[in-house]
Amino acid sequence: MSAVVVVGAGPGVSGSLARLYAAEGWSVGLVGNDEAVLADLAATLTGVRVERRVADVSDPVAGRQAVADVAERLGRVDVLHVNPSAYREADPLHLTVEDLLADVRLGVGALLTAVQAAHPWMGPGARVSATGSMAADEPNHVAASLGVQKAGLRNLVLSLDRTLQAEGMRAVSVTVRGALAKEGTFSPDSVAAAILAATRQDEAAWQAEVSHP
Repeated sequence: MSAVVVVGAGPGVSGSLARLYAAEGWSVGLVGNDEAVLADLAATLTGVRVERRVADVSDPVAGRQAVADVAERLGRVDVLHVNPSAYREADPLHLTVEDLLADVRLGVGALLTAVQAAHPWMGPGARVSATGSMAADEPNHVAASLGVQKAGLRNLVLSLDRTLQAEGMRAVSVTVRGALAKEGTFSPDSVAAAILAATRQDEAAWQAEVSHP
């Protein structure tokens, strides 16, 4: 039975993605910082095995343990999706170094932690996906740290892809080029479908960054 682990799981894009995999019969692992949110999401994943752990994934020790626990219980990780980022309203003249580094620990560091924790349960054909953003290229100065996070995330995904390729695995970042909305192209369901499709690219024409739309 194939298994997906979603880090930074919640009611938005990550929740929609978890439901897409569950609809195909995949086992689902959920890691997030709110037990009530995880419980609500797990309740929508009917007919499949669900494992969940609560952790602050910006803490590398707690994040690593949570992801490893879920992976061990599932017995394998075919897809690891990493979703979290921090939105902080602070322009470059008011953003402190401490706050910037704290945001990067979540928006970039969580990816590093999650991949390293899940790696022992991943094998040839496994995929890593991450939710990117146009903020990497067109930062909003009002929330300057978000652009830094998304640029760093994309860069790290590119490095991961080149590293994992030697083991028959791949990584991809899906750059969402618009603001999330309840309906239409930028709805959570539409973005989740784009992420799913990105992990199923033809290996011969693999791209480590894919734009949506």
